[in-house]
Amino acid sequence: MKTKFLSKSRFLIAMILLIAVSCDSFVEVDLPKSQLTTESVFENYSTAEAALSDIYSKIRDQGMLTGNGFGISNQLACYSDEMISNESLSNPSFSFYSNALLPTNTYVANYWNSAYNQIYAANSIIKGCEYNTSMTQIERNQLTGEALFVRSLEHFYLLNVFGSVPFVSGTDYKTNSKISKMASEQMYSEIISDLETAVDLLPVSYIVAPRIRPNKYAAQALLSRIYLFSGKFPEASNAASAVINNQSLYSVENINSAFLINSKETLWQLHSGTAGKNTADGAYFIFTAGPPQFVWMSSGLYNSFTAGDLRRAYWTKEVKDASGTWHHPYKYKENFDTSVSKEYTVVLRLSEQFLIRSEARAMQGDLIGAKEDLNIIRKRAGLPDTQALTQSEILNAVLEERRHELFTEYGHRFFDLKRYGKLNSTLGNIKTGWNATDQLFPIPEAEINANPNIKPQNPGY
Repeated sequence: MKTKFLSKSRFLIAMILLIAVSCDSFVEVDLPKSQLTTESVFENYSTAEAALSDIYSKIRDQGMLTGNGFGISNQLACYSDEMISNESLSNPSFSFYSNALLPTNTYVANYWNSAYNQIYAANSIIKGCEYNTSMTQIERNQLTGEALFVRSLEHFYLLNVFGSVPFVSGTDYKTNSKISKMASEQMYSEIISDLETAVDLLPVSYIVAPRIRPNKYAAQALLSRIYLFSGKFPEASNAASAVINNQSLYSVENINSAFLINSKETLWQLHSGTAGKNTADGAYFIFTAGPPQFVWMSSGLYNSFTAGDLRRAYWTKEVKDASGTWHHPYKYKENFDTSVSKEYTVVLRLSEQFLIRSEARAMQGDLIGAKEDLNIIRKRAGLPDTQALTQSEILNAVLEERRHELFTEYGHRFFDLKRYGKLNSTLGNIKTGWNATDQLFPIPEAEINANPNIKPQNPGY
C-alpha cells in the first residue's frame, strides 16, 4: 500500500526506522508511538550517529540516489539521451525511457516518498541535537551539519525533477500534512541557507575514512552547484574555488583511478554497506554478453566523444558478439563482490567543481579563467586545449564537457540540458515520445489526493 504524503504514519515509521538501527535503545523505556518526541529520540552521540548512518544507507539503497537501476543515474540517463532501455514494456522503468510517465508510476512515487522520509529523518536529527544535553558542541555541530547537508541534497533533487515542491524543515506531521508548494526561487534560498550553515558547522577533516561522511568541503561543493543552478555565478565560482584550492585534500586523479575507493578526487561517497561489496552502479550497468538484459549506452553518447578521449577508452566498454555490438558505462569496474571493497558510489567529485567554476566564470565574462578550468578536465581526458573563444562557444564547450565527464551520474545530463534551454530541441529530435512538458515528472497522484494543497499537478499530466 502506498504511503501518503508526510502523514502521521510516515513520520512514525521514519522515527521507528531511526530507532531500529542502533544496537542500543534510543531511550531506556520505549514510549508509545504517539508519544515519540524529539527530546527522547537521541540518548547519546552514538545513537544519533547510528540514526545518521541509517539515512546514508537509505540514500544508497532507496529512492532517487540509489546506484541500482531504480535510481536516477539510470532512469534519467534513459529519460534523456544517454542510455537505451531493454526493459519490458510493462516495467515501470520503461516509462522513463519512452517518456510516458503517469502520476501513478510506482518509481516516481517512491522517489517522492523516499526523499521526504530521508528529509524527515534529517529533521529529526536536527531537532534532537537542539534538545540533547549529553553531546558536546562539536558533536552537535557535526550531526546538525550533516543533517542539513542531507536535507539540502534531497530538496535539490526533488526541486529539479518535480519542480515546485514543499520545503520541509520540521517534524510536525499536522503541519506537514497540509503543507503547500514553495516557489523554486524561494526554495533555492532555503537550500542555500541550509548549506551555508552546514559549511560553518562541519569540520575540514573527514571524521570517517574513506570520505563516507560529508565534511565542510563536501557541503561547499554542493553549495557551489546550488549557486550555479540558481544563477548566482560569483558565489558559485567562489564556492568551487574553496574546494579546488584545498590541494592537500583534493586533486584530479588519473582517469583510471578517479572512482577507486581512496581517490583524492572524491568529495563524498556512499559506503557499500558490507565488506567486499562494491557499487550497485557497476552491478547494474556492466554486462558481458549481448543482448543486454537492462540497458546500454546510446550510440549518440558513445559517438559524441572526440577521438582520443580517454574517457571513452576507460569509462566505457564494448561488448560484441554474433548478435550485435553494445557499449556500457565502465566508470566502476567491479560488478561483483571482491575480497575487499574497491569502489564506493561517488556522489560528489572534484571534476564537477572545475566545470562549475568554468561555467560561472564564463557567465561573468572571465573567458580566460573559464577556459583554464575547462582545459584541466580536458587534459586529464587526453585532449588538447579547447578552441572555444567567445562566451557562447565556451558555454557550449562546458555543456559538451559535462556530457562526457558526468554521464550516468545522478541526472547531470538531463539537468544541464534543461538549464541551458536545450532540452526540447535535443530530446525532441531523437525521442518520439518526448513532449515539452516532460521536463518535469508528475507529482504522485496519491500525494495530491492526500494533500490537495500541493495542487496543481504539473503540466501534461
